Amino acid sequence: MELTISVKQLGKKHPILQNNTISLALSSSIVTLKDLLEAVVESQVEKFKTSSFEWDDQDTIHLPKENYLPILTDTGKVGFGALYNHNTIDLQKAKETALLAYEDGLFAVFYGDDELQTLSDTIELSENKALTFIRLTFLSGSYW
Repeated sequence: MELTISVKQLGKKHPILQNNTISLALSSSIVTLKDLLEAVVESQVEKFKTSSFEWDDQDTIHLPKENYLPILTDTGKVGFGALYNHNTIDLQKAKETALLAYEDGLFAVFYGDDELQTLSDTIELSENKALTFIRLTFLSGSYW
């Protein structure tokens, strides 16, 4: 099932990801938020596993194409497509971490204009609304 997601952060003008389409392995179009989060994590872990790895001693310079460089500098982040984290990912641990982060209030999830409050909320994915993750940040400071 194809789903459009956006990732935003409070206090930022531009979203981190905007209208990114991902493919999820879901058996039904009516799912709970818990099942949806697990499917998104599974999709992203699979994407990470299929990405290219380069060891430091075999690294070559990957210069972006000339038409791609202005896009990278406009977003404020220039990357060369190499991943240097060679650790294997435990899928079950990644799912548990994502669910715990949601329960702890580290991010909010909206389906269209509706906020999903609990992990047991059901979603009708056939409505083709955008799924938005908003990363929440805590205020810190002191009174002095």
